Amino acid sequence: MQPVRVAVLAFDGVSLFHLSVPGIVFGVQPPPSGLPPYAVGYCATTPGRVRCDQGVEVEVSAGLDAMVDADIVVVPAWNHPELAAPVALTDALRQAHARGAQIIGLCLGAFVLGDAGLLDGKAATTHWACRELFSRRFPKTHFHPDVLYVGDGNVITSAGTVAAIDCCLHILRLRHGADVANRVARMLVTPPHRQGGQAQYIEQPVPALPSEARLPGVLEWARAHLSEPLSLDAMADVARMSRRTFTRRFREATGMTVNKWLSSERIGKAQQLLETTDMSIEQVAAEAGFGTSLSLRQHFAKQVRTSPSSYRRAFRDGKASGK
Repeated sequence: MQPVRVAVLAFDGVSLFHLSVPGIVFGVQPPPSGLPPYAVGYCATTPGRVRCDQGVEVEVSAGLDAMVDADIVVVPAWNHPELAAPVALTDALRQAHARGAQIIGLCLGAFVLGDAGLLDGKAATTHWACRELFSRRFPKTHFHPDVLYVGDGNVITSAGTVAAIDCCLHILRLRHGADVANRVARMLVTPPHRQGGQAQYIEQPVPALPSEARLPGVLEWARAHLSEPLSLDAMADVARMSRRTFTRRFREATGMTVNKWLSSERIGKAQQLLETTDMSIEQVAAEAGFGTSLSLRQHFAKQVRTSPSSYRRAFRDGKASGK
């Protein structure tokens, strides 16, 4: 089986974390079943020694021609978002995009994609702290300032630092399904895949008090009981909080309402069941907590923009073709 080829851009001042994330996620060891081999390489506008933001120096032997045959091209957070990216780089990105490569802009890397014209008329995001600069520089982009990541065609952009992991897991989900992405997340000991619509910036983190440390346990409890008619009051009871306090703490911790979070988790559960079982649509709807197949179809159409049957068929066709 041919490996999926990933070209990660390196440059002086590049985030060492962002430089590492693609290799960590796509090259997880040992790889779970269902995950094909990934070949992650690094390239630079000028090959040679590159100094990262943490002072570590790495030797990058490949130039931008590494993007020519890459299936995925990753641009880490750009360190000078107020300045246009080099023409040689933007030309290489446009050529890779035209060839059909998946182009990823992590955090401020979205600015480079914008300079290449790849975000014109497309949905995109970046770090919340640079939202005004981004909006000014790329007025033709449909900017989504409050999400973790967003995809539009074969272009995906993500928010701040740790959202890079969510974004790469999302790519695995697109290519290989929710089950593979979730198993990679478990291998990395990172939380399960977060939907891109989750807020990137949470104004007040949950204080580390014993009474409030119950909230993570509530999320795990809810995931184990998605087939049941969960309610805000039921979850507040499990957390031993009043309805009002729980509602406030939940939004502070997740950036979402309880109903939106439950809907997102149930969609993820339905996707996993559609990928890994032969359950009927009615059975999937019941197991994921939607109650009826009609409710499942309505939520699927809104969030996944396809039907459950079409999703299952597309996933299995993709597996059969080796994507």
